[in-house]
Amino acid sequence: MLGKAIGFILVTALAVSTAALDRPGGFKVIGPGGGGAMFHPTVSPHDPNTVLIACDMTGAYITHDGGRTWRMFNLRGVVQFFAFDPHDPKTIYAGTRELWRSTDGGESWKLVYPKPSTIEGIRMNPDHADETIIAKPDPLGVIHAFAVDPDDGHVLYAAAGTGPGLFVSKDGAEKWEELNTLPEEPQHIWIDPHSPQNSRTVILAGPHSLAIRNASGVQIRNNPAEFTDVSLGFNKDGRTVIYGVSQQAIFVSSDLGASWSKPDFPGSGAQFRAVATSLHHPEVAYVSYKNLTEGYAWLNRLRGSKETWSGVAKTTDQGKSWQLLWKESNKSAANIHDAWISERFGPGWGENPLALGAAEQDPNIAYGTDLGRTMQTSDGGANWTAVYSRTMPGGGWASTGLDVTTNYGVHFDPFDPKRQFITYTDIGLFRSEDGGKSWQSSTAGVPQEWMNTTYWMVFDPAVRGRVWSVNSYTHDLPRPKMWRHQSVLNYKGGVCRSDDGGKTWTKSNSGMDETAPTHILLDPSSAVNHRILYVAAMGRGVYKSGDDGKSWILKNVGITQSQPLAWRLTMDSERTLYLVVARRSEDGRIGNDGDGALYRSRDAAEHWERIALPAGVNGPNGLAIDSRNPKRLYLAAWARAAGMHGDGGGIFLSEDGGKSWRQVLDRDRHVYDITLDPRNPAILYAAGFESSAWRSVDGGEHWARIAGFNFKWGHRVIPDPADANSIYVTTFGGSVWHGRVNGTPAMLDIATPEMAPGR
Repeated sequence: MLGKAIGFILVTALAVSTAALDRPGGFKVIGPGGGGAMFHPTVSPHDPNTVLIACDMTGAYITHDGGRTWRMFNLRGVVQFFAFDPHDPKTIYAGTRELWRSTDGGESWKLVYPKPSTIEGIRMNPDHADETIIAKPDPLGVIHAFAVDPDDGHVLYAAAGTGPGLFVSKDGAEKWEELNTLPEEPQHIWIDPHSPQNSRTVILAGPHSLAIRNASGVQIRNNPAEFTDVSLGFNKDGRTVIYGVSQQAIFVSSDLGASWSKPDFPGSGAQFRAVATSLHHPEVAYVSYKNLTEGYAWLNRLRGSKETWSGVAKTTDQGKSWQLLWKESNKSAANIHDAWISERFGPGWGENPLALGAAEQDPNIAYGTDLGRTMQTSDGGANWTAVYSRTMPGGGWASTGLDVTTNYGVHFDPFDPKRQFITYTDIGLFRSEDGGKSWQSSTAGVPQEWMNTTYWMVFDPAVRGRVWSVNSYTHDLPRPKMWRHQSVLNYKGGVCRSDDGGKTWTKSNSGMDETAPTHILLDPSSAVNHRILYVAAMGRGVYKSGDDGKSWILKNVGITQSQPLAWRLTMDSERTLYLVVARRSEDGRIGNDGDGALYRSRDAAEHWERIALPAGVNGPNGLAIDSRNPKRLYLAAWARAAGMHGDGGGIFLSEDGGKSWRQVLDRDRHVYDITLDPRNPAILYAAGFESSAWRSVDGGEHWARIAGFNFKWGHRVIPDPADANSIYVTTFGGSVWHGRVNGTPAMLDIATPEMAPGR
C-alpha cells in the first residue's frame, strides 16, 4: 500500500508539473481545491478517464487521468452542457450561450455557432461583464440542450431559441433547419440509436413534459410532477428507461413517458435533486437525496429525533429498489473519502450532489458534484473519493486543478517567506507553511458568523506574528447583487487579530458596528504597539484605530453618501489617505445617488474631500499611487451598462493628484483593480472580468496582455515577492493563478480569433 501511495504521489506531481507547462508563463492554479459549485459531470463514451465538469464561475475543467489532475479551460461563459462525437474521441462540444467545438481533446476550442463571420460585436453590460454575442443571422439564439447523432458526427440536434424549437444540422453546424416548436425549454436531448438513421426518434425532456419526435410527428407527454432532473438510457432490446425526479419523489418510465411508476424509497421525508443513469445500462441509476429520516416520521417526532441523512442512493433493478450507498448526517461516513471540506466544515457543507453523471459504458463509474466538491466512484457507489484536492505530506491540501474559489489577495508573512495566506470567499482564510505547496484552513478563533469571507489582512512590519484580518458573513462584494434584496446595514463581520502568525485569531472590533469590512490598511509610520489602522466598512464608511485595533472610531466627516459603500483604502508616501467608494447602481445611469466616489484625507481620516472622477466614470474599483510621485494616481474603473462594450471603464491616469484624468487602457473596461510592483513603481498590473491580466512597464502609458492567464473573472494581480518575473492573480471563482509575466504569447483555450480576449 505504501508503494502504491508513493507511486500515486509521484505520478500526480509529474502530471501537475506537465500540465503547468502547457500554459505560457507556466501559469498554474494554486490553493486547496474545490470550494465552489460544480455541475454537468460528463464522462467520455470513448475513455472513462476523460471527464468534463463545469462551474457557475465561468471555468470548465477536463481530466484525462480519471480525476487525478484537471485542466481548466475558459470559454468566457458558463458551460451548460458537454457532448462527445460518437466516433472521434477528440471531438467534444461545449455549450455556453454559444456552441463550441474542440477537435484536439479539449485543449483548444473554436466557436461553431454562431459563425465567427456573422459576429457584429460582443455586448458586455451586466454586473459580471457577462458576454452576449451579437450575430446576424442568428437563427438559433440561445442553445438550451444539444445532442450528436450516435451514428453520424456531422448530424447535430439543438433545442434553442425563445420559442423554443428543435433544430437539426446535417453538416456539422454550418446550416440549421427548424424541425418543430417545443412547449418549453428542454433540459436534455437524446437520440434513439435504434431508430432509423433517416428518421430519428428524438426525445427531449423538460421540467413539465417530454417531447418525442419521430416519423409520426411530435408527441407531448406531461410529466407526473415538476422534474428537477431527468436521465435516460436504452436497454439492449432497444427500449428506453427514463428516470425523473421531483423534489418529493422518483419516477420511472419504460414507455417514453406514456406511464410512470413511483417506486418506494427507504425511510421518509427524502427530497431529491439529481439523477443519472448509464446510457447503455439503464437498470442502474444514481439519485441525490437529502432530509431523509429513517423509520417512521411520526415515531421519530415522538422520540424527539432530528437526525436526517443525505447522499446518493443507487438502483440496479430499474428503480424497483434503492440502496443508500452514500449516507451521511453530521458525521462523515467510512466509505466517503473526502479531502479537506468534510474535515474542516463537516459533511453537510457541500450538501447532497447538485448533479450526477454516470459513464455510459460502465455503470460502476459515476461522479457527484456539489457546492464545493467533485466526488467519484469507480465501484458502483460503494466508495466515493474526492478528486478536487489531494493530501500533501505534512497534512495540508493542494488543488488537483479543479478549483472553484473566489479570493481577494495573496499575503506574505514579512518574517517567514514560506508562510503565505490566501483571503477567500466562502471558505475563509487559508495558510501555507511551505511556500504555497500545500494549504490549510486558518480561521481558528474567527467568530462563526464572520467566517465565510476574509477580505484582506495586514501584517505588523515590526512585530513578528502580529497580523489583522477583516472578515464577514457577506461574500462577493462589491458586486451590486449583494445589496439588491437586503440592506448593507445588516451585514455581519469585523476585525480579528492574531499574535501567532495567523494560526489563531481573536475578535478585535470594539466600537465598530457589525459590518462587512472589505479592506484594512496599516500606517507604517505609526508607533509599534500603538499602530494606526484604517478599515473600509461596506455601508458604514471608514473606521480608525490608534491602539493596535483594540478600539475603533467611525471617521466619515466629509463623506456625503448615505451608507457609503467603502471598498478600498490606500496611502501615499506623504501619508495622505484615499478611499474608493463602490458604485451602488448597476443600470448604466450616471449622476445620481448610485454613483461611486473617490475621497482623499490629508489629516489621517479626520476630514475627507471628494475628488472628481474622470468624465463618464462612476464605478471606481481600485486606486494605486506612485511611491515616488504622490501626484501620480492610477484609477481602475468598472464600466457602466451602456454601449456595446460598456462605457466609463478601464484604467485612468492622473499626473496632478486627481485634478485631471486621461484614459490609458480602454480595451478592457471591467477592471477590478490596479497594483504597482513595489520594486519598481513604473511597472503596473491590472486585471478584471474580461479574461485578461495586463502589464505596463512605462508607468501606465502602454499596456500588454499577460500571456498565460485567461480566466474570465480576474480580481487583482499581486507581484511575487520572491521573483520579479512572476505574479499571482486572484480571481472570482477560478482560484489563484501563479506564473511568469514573460511567457511567449500563444493560443490558449479559444482558437477563434474573433473571440480572442484582450483584442
